Amino acid sequence: MDTPVPPSPPDRSTEPPAEPRVRRRDRHGRGMRGPVAPPQVPLSTSRGDTFRDLVLDSVERLERRWPQLADVEFLVLEVPPAVPGETVPLGGSVAAEKNEPARVVVYRRPVEIRSKSRDERALLVHEVVVEQVAELLGLSPESVDPRYGQD
Repeated sequence: MDTPVPPSPPDRSTEPPAEPRVRRRDRHGRGMRGPVAPPQVPLSTSRGDTFRDLVLDSVERLERRWPQLADVEFLVLEVPPAVPGETVPLGGSVAAEKNEPARVVVYRRPVEIRSKSRDERALLVHEVVVEQVAELLGLSPESVDPRYGQD
């Protein structure tokens, strides 16, 4: 008895490679279909973005009174460089050099740790920015922002 020989599969070496399928859901069809929240909802903004917005709000408030701050670069960094034996700073400032603009740095994590609510964080961010700008300009914080320390 002769057993029939199954036909050989077609030669796929001459066919162009198939496009990879994009998986939008997990293999059981229950995965996420899209973002959890739309972009305009605060849930979709990260803590870093929210913190950066607080710093920018504070800078805009000060730039109305001090136009020379337009030349100052404001940065937000996660944490300050580690210096053993010193307290952790909330911010810092660097005077302008040859080709570098003056800089004010606000450290996000130390400020977040020291504040409990969003309002408290906004107040602390503004105080840090005012203190660093005052140090940069060689003035007292009260002269940079008359409401410093009153809120």
